Amino acid sequence: MRLKDFFYFNRSDRSILLFFLSLGVVAFALILFLGGEEKDTTPWNAQDSVEVQKETISSHSTKYHEEYIQGESRNIELFPFDPNTADSNALLRLGLQPWQVRNIYKYRAAGGIYRRPADLARLYGLTRKQYRELEPYIQISKDYAPASTLFAEEPHQKSDTTQHYPVKLRPNEHIDLNTSDTTQLQRVPGIGSYFAKRIANYRERLGGFYSAKQLLEIEDFPESAINFFIVSNNIQQINVNQLNLSQLKRHPYINYYQAKAIIDYRRLRGPLHSLNELRLLKDFTATDIERLSHYVEF
Repeated sequence: MRLKDFFYFNRSDRSILLFFLSLGVVAFALILFLGGEEKDTTPWNAQDSVEVQKETISSHSTKYHEEYIQGESRNIELFPFDPNTADSNALLRLGLQPWQVRNIYKYRAAGGIYRRPADLARLYGLTRKQYRELEPYIQISKDYAPASTLFAEEPHQKSDTTQHYPVKLRPNEHIDLNTSDTTQLQRVPGIGSYFAKRIANYRERLGGFYSAKQLLEIEDFPESAINFFIVSNNIQQINVNQLNLSQLKRHPYINYYQAKAIIDYRRLRGPLHSLNELRLLKDFTATDIERLSHYVEF
């Protein structure tokens, strides 16, 4: 049909023809629009999501292990060091974590100075056990002492800039556990001022040691240090028939209930004459009696 023939139709026919033509154009446009969109019809389930999360976590974990060496995989060495001058390799060898080493570096960069071993205890994240292990090996040079200490020395006395530390014992050397003072105790490898004071205090409470293995009763005590001690027979004994409740329970091997049992036994049956009588008391075990046998007299 030619275009001029369109005008020979009457008005109603032309309207109908125009309607169908418009409808055809709209339908063609919708086909083009809807057919042009490509949808991803691949099914996505929870398992796919879990796999993606695993891959993401694995990549992060791998990156973390590459950046930081885990402390458990390193061999810890203990040797004398100055926290003011020790480099990162030395600090890592001592068992410190990389982030703890960074904190030490930041503290030093900000002008901080470790003037005494106890200052290192303020290091963030350092546990009491770690500090006790490191404390005997901390050797701080007098170069880091305040300048004002120079004027506290006696006139005409030559300044000694070398800080003296107890010379550690060799493997074949020993000291007496019952007679050594805190300075001598610090000569034992692994023993610093902290454990030296703990040993002296515990020795006083006990009345003396009968075995070096008793040192293991001190919390976190280094077991390797036991081999450097000999024990002399220098024990102060207590008379259980003459002490009151308060005095009895001061001994580390007698608790409150055991002290009360002794007082009650003396009140009902009279003075104790041997350790065998303590075996009759339910508060005392065979181990308790064996330990007390070194400290009790009648």
